[in-house]
Amino acid sequence: MSQKLQWLTGIDDELGNRRVQDGFGTLTYHAAEIFELSKAGHGVTELLVRLAQWVDLGFRDTSWLKRLLSAVSQEQRSSMTIREFLEFKSAEGFCAMDAEELDQAIATFDFVLRAEQEMASVRNAAITHFWKGRAHRKKGEYDAARYHIVRGRELMQQISEPKLAAVIQIQEAWLLFQKGDSAEALRLLEEAHGQLESTDDDLSLGNIESAKGRIAQQAGRYEEALEHFDAAVELYGARNPDHRNLARALVNAATVKRAIALQLRKRIDARVESLRPTLSAKNADKGGAPSDKGGAPSDKGGAPSDKGGAPSDKGGAPAVRDGTGRLLSSYAQICNDAQLKQAGEIYAKHKYFGGIASALVSSGYLHLDSGNIELGAREGKNAYELAQDRNDHIHMARARTLQALAENTRVDEQFGEDADVAVFAADAKQYAEEAIRWAELTQNRRLAAEAHVARGMVHANDYFQEWEDAKRCVDKATALLGSGDHDYVWDELMALKARILRASSIDETLRAWSDGIVGEKTFQQITEEFAEIVIPKVWQREGKKISRVAQKLAMSPKKVRRVLRNVGVVDSG
Repeated sequence: MSQKLQWLTGIDDELGNRRVQDGFGTLTYHAAEIFELSKAGHGVTELLVRLAQWVDLGFRDTSWLKRLLSAVSQEQRSSMTIREFLEFKSAEGFCAMDAEELDQAIATFDFVLRAEQEMASVRNAAITHFWKGRAHRKKGEYDAARYHIVRGRELMQQISEPKLAAVIQIQEAWLLFQKGDSAEALRLLEEAHGQLESTDDDLSLGNIESAKGRIAQQAGRYEEALEHFDAAVELYGARNPDHRNLARALVNAATVKRAIALQLRKRIDARVESLRPTLSAKNADKGGAPSDKGGAPSDKGGAPSDKGGAPSDKGGAPAVRDGTGRLLSSYAQICNDAQLKQAGEIYAKHKYFGGIASALVSSGYLHLDSGNIELGAREGKNAYELAQDRNDHIHMARARTLQALAENTRVDEQFGEDADVAVFAADAKQYAEEAIRWAELTQNRRLAAEAHVARGMVHANDYFQEWEDAKRCVDKATALLGSGDHDYVWDELMALKARILRASSIDETLRAWSDGIVGEKTFQQITEEFAEIVIPKVWQREGKKISRVAQKLAMSPKKVRRVLRNVGVVDSG
């Protein structure tokens, strides 16, 4: 290598040691020279693979890399050695992956890796495995993704590149999380953080925080999840305020805020329900319904006095209303979040359709929660069309699930005439079935579980009331979710199960069992269903004391709590 090109060795060292800002400065300084090198053709392919890694880190974007690739003439390509051609194709594959052309990217990487022994650079082979693994992950093909991610990490360790291995290990941790092994995923993330914390690789450090946020979110630890997502947003923003990963973290944070809002809404409903007896008694004392003047609490009775701490007998009902008002204010603040708009704008700048679809789905759920069914359904339709354009099964499934729930809400709220409700119900069932079909083309178990819950809700709506079909959906979703899953998907599953239990006749179930009519259920399944019928009743009679139920039924408190949690009468804590 000539003295003039010594800086090429320097950017390898900066990349390996994750001195990102230094590398960006070097590349910016030599940008004109880089373009001239790409036009020269000879020896340029290894440079292009290097540059693809820097683009992956946030230096410029793939349009810049594509211009460099296109500057290499067909004549120059035809005179390349096998090694040079493989390096050139690897850089092309990266561009295809970044542009969401995943099938093309996987085919290109597969071609390169079939001739892996011809590649002179173990480092380049490791990077190609890394990229191929990511392309498979984006498609929800987690087994293939893990094979290539692990292979890439092992090759990096083989050539003593611990920081590059740590970057790949973050993806390995994510795939373990998707497989349900959150503990091992967290261990790998901590190891990666130990390697990278002294660097200025904000992108990889942000990826660690984002992954930790998703793990906490799935466990239902929403406040912890938000802390991680906020940290990820800060790290991504420090590197590039328009980075796609920043948009992803914003969408994730909005999803968690929605889950918190749903919990708040449950508390609001509980407060309102607890208020009813008090208001009824006060109205009865007054001889009827409150007048227009008395409908709202007075200024004097709206909150507990400074002196008394707790509200007086006279101020009891207004105090409850005041607490409810604070909850409503918190709920409105969470739901009116601008993060999704910001994420959508970032994704639009990059023309990243999968990201736009993700933001639309999250926005659609917020509209649905607030009662705007029409807008929620429209966001789902737009998200589906974007995902369909890229054959993106993950976002196609998410969009169809949203659409199914939107149409199902129209059914439950009896929008329109009977004929309209029949159409809404049919559309809801079709969307739910499509959501399951798309989800099952991936290895994303939670995606499939969410789709099965949606279909169960459709079976259990006021139009169909297909309780056995709804129960089968519950069983499938329960089997897909892990023991550590306690987020909003789990909550929706519990709500569906509770609806089925309320609607199903316990007497009919017990009578069928006594006659030996068990359908396709195993004895273990019958035992568990019986426990879910009996234990909540005993729990009610024993003053909602788990220890007393355990003593009375001679079973462990842990099992009692598990059954009560499974039917949705106690939380996961």
